Amino acid sequence: MQLSPFWREHGRSLGLIAIAFLVCFYLPVEALQQSQRLHSAFWEALYLVRWYAQEHILLCLIPAFFIAGAIAIFISQDSVMRYLGPQANKGLAYGVASVSGTILAVCSCTVLPLFAGIYRMGAGLGPAIAFLYSGPAINVLAIILTARILGLQLGIARAIGAILFSIVIGLAMEFIFRHEQPIPIKAPAPLPEDEETRPLWQNTLFLGVLVGILIFANWAKPDSTIGLWYNLYTLKWWITGGFGLALAAILILWHHLNSGKVILITGLTAVLCWQFPQYPLIPFSTAVIGLSWLTSSSPGEASDWFEATWDYAQQILPLLLLGVLLAGALLGRPEQEALIPSNWIIWAVGGNSLGANFFAALAGALMYFATLTEVPILQGLIGNGMGQGPALALLLAGPAVSLPNLLVIRSILGTKKTLVFVGLVVLMATFAGMIYGRLV
Repeated sequence: MQLSPFWREHGRSLGLIAIAFLVCFYLPVEALQQSQRLHSAFWEALYLVRWYAQEHILLCLIPAFFIAGAIAIFISQDSVMRYLGPQANKGLAYGVASVSGTILAVCSCTVLPLFAGIYRMGAGLGPAIAFLYSGPAINVLAIILTARILGLQLGIARAIGAILFSIVIGLAMEFIFRHEQPIPIKAPAPLPEDEETRPLWQNTLFLGVLVGILIFANWAKPDSTIGLWYNLYTLKWWITGGFGLALAAILILWHHLNSGKVILITGLTAVLCWQFPQYPLIPFSTAVIGLSWLTSSSPGEASDWFEATWDYAQQILPLLLLGVLLAGALLGRPEQEALIPSNWIIWAVGGNSLGANFFAALAGALMYFATLTEVPILQGLIGNGMGQGPALALLLAGPAVSLPNLLVIRSILGTKKTLVFVGLVVLMATFAGMIYGRLV
């Protein structure tokens, strides 16, 4: 039967309105009011988003936003196209993208502004996706921690699987969407004709300093109190401060920003470091505010840098916080329950069946893991009967994908590409877990 023009145009909207009305009409308010699990889910969502704001946004995301803005403004489009663009040498492009995580100790959410920056500057879909996956998945610290806490075999399997995954998923995405038109390239801000562009080595060193601040400000405390990683942890803020001084020098010497303002911000940050050594967020916050004031009030490239940083922040941050709220309501924090009972998860991922591996990969793809937090979570799950195969499946899917970052990826790539990406991650993690589970 042929639908009338009215129903073809408005039928979907009317159906959604009818469903919403029926939900409201039969809403079991009394039962929901007495539900302890719903009460827990509400508070778990708030606890998780507060923890995320306190521990993650300032130290991880804001530096990542500044790095993404710097990529958009200071790295030429030709450089991006040469190494990661659609016409770049495939081996070089995927090689660079697939090992990026070895220097970026970031989670699936922190990598988003960096991914958005290189993708909009003209990186090919495949290498950009390889970078998106490898950033949080191939983390040297996480792989070493996995090997030390969960076993050497699982650590090696995670490292090999993550590198292969980034390349295979990138190639698959490039093949599946090979007939689609590339996105319009966002050109960097034009420079005045009489101003010479800085050489590539200066821009590379500038970005390296920003990445150094990001890495060492988030250096996690290892379980052991001896060894190189613990020594670096004890010195993390000294190293971060050294990178901060290098950034101040670069802003004066290469970017020609007001030296008085830079010295004022640097000096105030140093005084606060001396006055509040136990509260590093105070001087770090001061430095961030100072850098924002310095760049937003300076003409030319500096102002463009701040505007690009702000563009990424206002696009990504609201969706990210919404996703963290949803993840907290559904899955809760580590060792806490929300809407989905933890014993269901433990029951579902025991053994090495197809269903157990698939569920572990899917749960990992939805749950949010901050950098390195997946290791203690898995340690508890393995102690409660989780199989080795599902453990690897969760390790390969969890840190690289999460419900918060999927909302943001959709705003960058669109719904279709996002669904294909997460589907590839879950399926590959499932089969990798099954193969590993049969070998060990």
